[in-house]
Amino acid sequence: MRSARFRAPLLLAALVMGGGARAADPAPARLERSVHAMGTRLSIDAEGPSPERLREATEAALRETERIEAACSTWRSDSSWSRLNQARGAETSLDREWLELLSTVLSWTRQTDGAFDPVLGALLRAWGTRTGGRTPSRAELAHARAASGARLLTLDLERGVARLGHPDAALDEGGFLKGYALDRMARLLVVGGVGHALLDFGGQLLVVGRPRPVALSAPDDRHRATLGFVLQPGSLSSSGTSEHGRHILDPRSGQRSPAWGSVSVVAADGLTADILSTALYVLGPERGLAWASAHEVAAVFQRPGRPPLQSRRARDLALHPALHGDTPG
Repeated sequence: MRSARFRAPLLLAALVMGGGARAADPAPARLERSVHAMGTRLSIDAEGPSPERLREATEAALRETERIEAACSTWRSDSSWSRLNQARGAETSLDREWLELLSTVLSWTRQTDGAFDPVLGALLRAWGTRTGGRTPSRAELAHARAASGARLLTLDLERGVARLGHPDAALDEGGFLKGYALDRMARLLVVGGVGHALLDFGGQLLVVGRPRPVALSAPDDRHRATLGFVLQPGSLSSSGTSEHGRHILDPRSGQRSPAWGSVSVVAADGLTADILSTALYVLGPERGLAWASAHEVAAVFQRPGRPPLQSRRARDLALHPALHGDTPG
C-alpha cells in the first residue's frame, strides 16, 4: 500500500510551504513516499517546485516500478519473463525494452568473466534459495548447472523473441532489476520537475541532484553503520550475507559464495551498481578488488574484524568513520 507523508523541514520527508522565505522566492517543497515493491521497501525523498508537481512526479515513478515488476518479476507467473522461463526452450515474444535490458545484462556477464549471470533459475531452485534453503544432491547440482548460464539465453531483437536453450533454464532478475527500476524512476522524476531526490530501494540508494551523506553497513550487521561519505549523483549498492545468509551463488561453480563479508559499489547508474555489487561479491575481496581497480570502479570490501579494502577509485569517496545518526546505505 502506498503512503505519502509530509513532515517538519528538518526531516527527510518534509513539505516546506514558504518557511519564512519571500513570496517571490518560495522554498521548495519536499515529499516522502514509501511503498512495498519487488518484495522490499521503496522510498522516495523528493524536492521540487510545488506539492502538486511532486505528487505527480512521484506517482509516475511509482507507476513505472509497477510496470517493470509486472513485466519482469519471476515471482509473478503472468510476467513476460515468467512466460519465457515456462516455455521450456521455445521462443517467446518480448518487448524490445526487455530484450535490450537483457542484452545489456549479458554484456556484464562477459565483462565479469561469468561472475554475474542472469540465467540462474535452475541453480536457485536446486539450492532452495526462494524456499528456505536446502542442499542439492550431486546429481541435482549437475543437472542445475547444465540448465544454468548466460550461454543458454538467445536474444533476437529484430524478431522480438528470446529463447532459453534448456527446458529447465530460467532467468532470475534478483541481481539487476531493482537497479534498472531506480534508473527509470530517476528519469521520470527529473522530467516531472524534481530537482533533488534520494531513492532507497531495499537498501540500494540513488541520488538525483544534491549530494547526500550516506553510510555503509557493517558486514555482519546491516543495521550498524561503519563508514560514511557523501554520495554524489549516482547509485550505491551493497551485497553481503548478513541479512539473508549465503544466498549469493557463484555462477561459475554452481556453489554458494562464502560468507566473507560485504562489498559496496558506487556507480553513475543504478543498473551498473546493482550488477557489480553482486559480481564483486562473487569474485571475493582479493580478486574483486583487483577487478574493480583495473576497471576504475569505486568498491569497498568489508570483512568482519579486518580493515576495509578500497579500490583506487573508492579512495575518491573520502570514507570516514560513520557518525551517529548516519543512515546505512
